[in-house]
Amino acid sequence: MARGKYSKAISDRSGMEFPYTEMMKEWNGSFVHRTEYEEKHPQLELRARSADAEGLLNARVDRTENEVIAILGPDPFETISASSGIINVFEKSHGRSTSDTVRFRGAPSTSASFNNPVNFDGITGANIAKSAGYSITVGKRDSSGNITNTTDFYHFTVDTDTATSGGVSGGGNNCSAGPATLTA
Repeated sequence: MARGKYSKAISDRSGMEFPYTEMMKEWNGSFVHRTEYEEKHPQLELRARSADAEGLLNARVDRTENEVIAILGPDPFETISASSGIINVFEKSHGRSTSDTVRFRGAPSTSASFNNPVNFDGITGANIAKSAGYSITVGKRDSSGNITNTTDFYHFTVDTDTATSGGVSGGGNNCSAGPATLTA
C-alpha cells in the first residue's frame, strides 16, 4: 500500500495517474478517481417480488345476462315498394346479425303486456308483432334489392301483408325489438 502525500494510483476507468488519496472504489470493484466515480444505477438493483396473486374468497363466475328489448325511435318500420312484404327497421347501432330472430312489440300497455305497432301502408301491426318473431337480414334494402347501411338498419319479410304504396314509415312511437320470449 502506498503511503505519503506523493503516492499515485492508476484509474481503472481512464488509465490516467491520480493522487492515491483522491481515489475511490466503485460498486463494481473499479478503483477510479473521484471525478470519474459513478453511482450504481437504481435499475440494476433487483426489487423484492411479491407472491403470486391468490384467488378471492367466495368468487363466482360471470352470469350470462338475458337479452332485453331495445326501444326503437318513432315510426321505425319502412316499406320498400308497393306489393312487397319487405320491411326495413331502423335501430341505431343495433349490433344484430343476419338470421337473428327478433320480435317486434308496440308501446307497453297498462296490463303488463305490449300493444301492437300501429298499422301503416297496408301492413297490420298485429302481423309485425308476430309472437314467434322474424328472422332478420342486416342492412337497409331498397326496391332494387341493394343493401346499404348495416350499422343502423336490418330488414325482414312480414307474413301475409304487402305494402300498398311503398316508401312509407310507420309503426308508431315506443315500439321495441327484442327476443321472442322475455325472461327475468
